[in-house]
Amino acid sequence: MAHIRVIHDPVGETLTIYFSEPQADQVCEETGEGVILIKDRRSGEVIGFERLYFKAPPGSQTVTVETLAGDKSGG
Repeated sequence: MAHIRVIHDPVGETLTIYFSEPQADQVCEETGEGVILIKDRRSGEVIGFERLYFKAPPGSQTVTVETLAGDKSGG
């Protein structure tokens, strides 16, 4: 079973999602609109992303995450 790591920093206003384990040897690529891709330096594979300027709704204690499962071939 795949694991997803979700990190919400309310002070820094960021939401970081990892599809794979965070790595010491990772690189970040800004895509615009406050989204940063986190990639494995060696393979170039996206292992997560960070959303800048993220604010949870007032009074909210949770972040809802929805996922769609599929195989890597896109099917």
